[in-house]
Amino acid sequence: MKLLEVAQIDSKIGQLRHQLRALPEHKQIAEIEANRTEQVNATRDAQILVDDLTREQKKADADVEQVKARRQRDLSRIDQGLITNPKDLQRMNQELVSLERRISSLEDDELDVMERLEAAQKHLDHCSGELAESEARLAEFTESRDGKGAGLKEEFTAATTQRASAIEGLPEDLLGLYERIREKQGVGAAALRARECGGCHMKLNAADLAVIARAPEDEVVRCEECTRILVRTAESGL
Repeated sequence: MKLLEVAQIDSKIGQLRHQLRALPEHKQIAEIEANRTEQVNATRDAQILVDDLTREQKKADADVEQVKARRQRDLSRIDQGLITNPKDLQRMNQELVSLERRISSLEDDELDVMERLEAAQKHLDHCSGELAESEARLAEFTESRDGKGAGLKEEFTAATTQRASAIEGLPEDLLGLYERIREKQGVGAAALRARECGGCHMKLNAADLAVIARAPEDEVVRCEECTRILVRTAESGL
């Protein structure tokens, strides 16, 4: 009967292991983490583009301001009457026309960069939002998994401790046989009740029952179907 107690504990331990592995949060977390990797990469790439365009816009702004400053210097010199030579004045006016065209071109470039930066920033905000949502869901499912798992782990620890006490005093050869069967079958022993193996639920025939009935109490008997050790009980039907 003590071996049957061990088998019952092992069955519970097996169920707890399965419950720990089968927590739905495991699948949900795995799916989020798989998508999260893509989202992290997308957010990183979007940030790089925003940084590049920000630098490009600063350069475009600086180029426009530089040409505008040059135009302002030329206009100031003309307004102050510092250019008196007609030919120099003509060249200066031609240069001002050229500067106006240059400013117009640079402002077009500046506007193009601003538009691309705005679009890139919107894409970055979208990627960042999706990543933040995934992070929140990941934290939620992780907390749920850990909460459920903590209770199951407590039960598992208690069952393991109970098993250690239950196997004390069992003959080493019997325990060794039981462990070998358990490695293959999950549980190494089952009760024989109402002429039925509690492991595979096979009904034993009259001949097998007769053999078991004649066997000494300390003799190990096994199920012919599942090979588990059969533990005889008062309800065995022998």
